[in-house]
Formats: sequence, structure tokens, C-alpha cells
Amino acid sequence: MAQAGAVLEERKLPMRFTWVECAPDCRGWIGAVGIVTGDTVRDFDEFARERDLKGATVVLDSSGGSVNDAIAMGRRWRKLGLLTTVGLTVEQDTASGPRPVVMPQAYCESMCAFLLLAGQTRYVPDGAHVRVHQIWMGDRADDPRAATYTAQDLMIVERDIGRLAKFTFDMGGSGDLLLLSLNVPPWEDLHELSVPELRLTNLVTTDNVADVLPERRTDVPVAALAPKAVLDRFVSATDEPTPLAMVSPSAPKPTKTAEAALPTGGLVLAPVK
Repeated sequence: MAQAGAVLEERKLPMRFTWVECAPDCRGWIGAVGIVTGDTVRDFDEFARERDLKGATVVLDSSGGSVNDAIAMGRRWRKLGLLTTVGLTVEQDTASGPRPVVMPQAYCESMCAFLLLAGQTRYVPDGAHVRVHQIWMGDRADDPRAATYTAQDLMIVERDIGRLAKFTFDMGGSGDLLLLSLNVPPWEDLHELSVPELRLTNLVTTDNVADVLPERRTDVPVAALAPKAVLDRFVSATDEPTPLAMVSPSAPKPTKTAEAALPTGGLVLAPVK
């Protein structure tokens, strides 16, 4: 759990899962921070093995990650009936001692937007950022216009766009989410979804934070979470040597995406402008 006011770069590292306890007055929630890699689904399965997560809430703070692994993760979440929101779990001092709270100043970028879509109920707080863009070959995302591409590369991209489209519609999203994402090339800043766009894409299904986060006692200063806009970028972990990359910057103003610097699941994600 992060400390309030800390500079957090964890959304650029491989995704980790934590169970946040807020007993005795609420059930708790799942913190999901970082990018989706080839190891993320396995890590989530291990995390879930000893817990009853049905109907739990996932609080996302992520720069995106692997297209196909995020799709697999999203289908697991929907099967469990998980709820999703964007936020950052921090510890605050209260009258009854340190307590975990969810702050809205978080980022859900690239494939994270599609993980958000996997929630049975979805809420985006005012102050959160959801950002989107095109999928791209991960090993050529640093300078995509100068790179060369083969017919095999184009086949991989088109195949994964098809998989992403099916997932979007299966999760109840609209074609507008794909349109807004695929309109943004990797050499441009990610597009941050406005409140109307969040609704148009069906990324938001409720305006009530209580629909996704547990009730808290009045002496606990819970951060107010109201609906807001968002952005994104993604990566596809496949058997092919040139997987797609969809990861987005985590700074307030999109700059360069910082991917995991170490191999994860046999894939090193390349930075994206």
C-alpha cells in the first residue's frame, strides 16, 4: 500500500495484486498496480487461489500491457463477477488509526481501459485518467514510423484487433471504444477520454462510488470518487517473436511510456512515445 503523497511509478512495473483489508466495517478490495505481462494471469491465479474473490472490486492503476494477456485476465475477472474502478490505495491517519482509502489520482492507460471494461459494474472517479491509443508491434514502438514491417506483422496486428473487438463486445463495450483507441497512432499523445466518451464507450456503468467500493464509517476520510475521463495503450503477448505493444505513459502529461526493464513471460516491453 502506498503512502499518500508519494511519487508512484509502480504502474510501469509488472502488475502486482494486493488484498486491501478494511475490516471490521467493510469487505476490502483488490489493488491491481502495474502493466500486464505474460506472467500476470498466472500471478492473479496464485493470488486468487486462497481467496473468495467473487463480486470483489479491483482498483486499477496501470499503464497497460499485453493485449492477449489482458484479454485473458479480463475474462477471468468477468467470470468472477468482479467490479472495477480506477484509483490509488493509500494509508491515511484517522481518528481510529491508519486506514486504507482510495484516492482518485490514478491512471488507467492502454489495455487497462479494457481491464476496466471487464468489470461487471464500472466506476471512474473524477480526478482519474483513462487514456487510449492503437496497438503496435512492441519491438518497434519506440520509433514506429522509422521501422519496417512484414506481411506477418500486419497479420498479427489485424488478428489481435479482431480479438480485442470480440472482447470489447463480449464485455458490453461499444465500438466507440475501439474507434477512439485505434484512431491514435503510437507517435501521438494518448487520448484521454472525456466524461461523455466514458459513457459513449460504456466504460462507466454507475455514478455511485458505493456500487463498487465498500461502505465506510463516517470517521474514515474516504476520498470522494466521481465519474471522470480516461486514456490507453496496449501490448499483445503471443507466440510470435514480434508481439503487439499497448502501454501508455503514467505522467499527467503523456510523454514516454516506461515499460518493465526486465523480461516478463519471455517478453520485454518496449517504450512507446
